[in-house]
Amino acid sequence: MKRSISYRIALGGTLASMCLLSQFITGVFPVFYIIMPMICGILVTVMAMETSGWWGFLMYLAVGTLSLFVTPNKEAALIFILFFGHYPLIRPYLRRLRLRPLIYGVKLLIYNVCILVYFLITVYLFGMDELLEEMGEFGKYGAYILLGTANMMFVSYDYLMDVSMEVYRRRLHPKISGGF
Repeated sequence: MKRSISYRIALGGTLASMCLLSQFITGVFPVFYIIMPMICGILVTVMAMETSGWWGFLMYLAVGTLSLFVTPNKEAALIFILFFGHYPLIRPYLRRLRLRPLIYGVKLLIYNVCILVYFLITVYLFGMDELLEEMGEFGKYGAYILLGTANMMFVSYDYLMDVSMEVYRRRLHPKISGGF
């Protein structure tokens, strides 16, 4: 079913405003600075499913740009831009790879590169050198333990994406496309 341009714009505006609200919540409750960008990524996926990947990408650009300028928690905006915003858009293309181990390997490679760039930007651009000093207290394996924990979080997030999209396809999509 082909959607009109006004439908796409309205849906994009609604979902983008929900993403920005989620990003604002990280300013009030900083403990959610990773969870809320994850939710925003799911909303970007909904936009891509309802319209197209191009419209999902436009929403990602809009939310990423606006969240950098108007939300108080720049770390949440940065992690959305560097990973949680674009990963749901490239995920369907990764599924086209033939070998399952290759799919997981590429996913983990993308995640690790994005997280390392996020970490370096956070430390050196935002001036959080004390984070490196605190990591020294964990010993020489502290960074590896932190990265391993982050990878376990990614595997959980990837699984959550599968589950949430299935719930969306079965329960919400029929109500949205067929009316209430």
